[in-house]
Amino acid sequence: MNTVLRQHAEQQFAEELAELAKQDRHPRPPKWQLSPWAVKTYLLGGKLENGFEVSPKYIGSGRLIEIAVATLATDRALLLYGVPGTAKSWVSEHLAAAICGDSTLLIQGTAGTDESALRYGWNYARLLAEGPTPAALVESPMLKAMRDGKLARIEELTRVPAEVQDTLITLLSEKTLPVPELGMEVQANKGFNVIATANNRDKGVNEMSSALMRRFNTVILPTPDTFDEEVDIVTRRVAELGRALALPAEKPALEEVRRVVAIFRELRNGLTEDGKTKLKSPSGTLSTAEAISVIGHGMAVAGYYGDGVPRAADFAASLTGAIVKDPVQDKVVWLEYLKTIAKERDGWKDLYRACMEVV
Repeated sequence: MNTVLRQHAEQQFAEELAELAKQDRHPRPPKWQLSPWAVKTYLLGGKLENGFEVSPKYIGSGRLIEIAVATLATDRALLLYGVPGTAKSWVSEHLAAAICGDSTLLIQGTAGTDESALRYGWNYARLLAEGPTPAALVESPMLKAMRDGKLARIEELTRVPAEVQDTLITLLSEKTLPVPELGMEVQANKGFNVIATANNRDKGVNEMSSALMRRFNTVILPTPDTFDEEVDIVTRRVAELGRALALPAEKPALEEVRRVVAIFRELRNGLTEDGKTKLKSPSGTLSTAEAISVIGHGMAVAGYYGDGVPRAADFAASLTGAIVKDPVQDKVVWLEYLKTIAKERDGWKDLYRACMEVV
């Protein structure tokens, strides 16, 4: 029995990756486990010649995935860019899983990320005892990816201090990592590349230098184009979340998912879905990922404190928490939406009353 809370993509979808590898007769770049055609099929889903169904991991423009995969087959690094919650990390992980079978070579960007996270560190006990030796060197995920010819992933690149970001310039242009303490360098093997993610909405963002930007091919992942597309994404991910966490609740009714998605889209766009009423937007991004979190929380509440059937009252608190980030400005926006839109909609009275109780 699997007891891991969250499996890596290559573990969770091992059967699909293995089946794709067996059916894949297209040319593969050096050291790739799948061809670009198979990587695209893995991300977007589809039926193979033998009837095997590959589940979609990303619901959106196939052209964007083609550009991303083609970029990684060249010597250009890939930057997935956009607002928070547009599946940048999700796409990054699945690209690495499909291409090199290893999505774990990850560097998490924060304000405290230093050069050692991108280059290498030292085992200080051995360093003091033996001096600088290869045995005392602590390899970073980047160094391992270069040595093994795999993909390194950098999350939230624009949260990394600018002077640390520029460490990447030599790595990406020369494909080498100098180790002056040992009088050597590590040269990247075929198959090595970098996938970075960044968003343009979080506070404390460090702009990338033009020199570094030139080393990346940028693919902007948009928010879902249509209402139905976003509902499909949320429904799929909520079902996966419920199975992974073994929540003792039923899958939420489609109508509940549609209401949450409608609220997020309307407040995010500042306009009702029918285009008739303009709305004020809250300070948060109200991403698809947050909608998934709201519904997942509602399932937990219904499962552990209710009868297992998610209803409006189970979503109200987490829905309000997702929208009201600023207790003054956002609360006004949310109350106005509830009183002018939710209250007047057919079949929304239960949601209106539940949210008014917790706002």
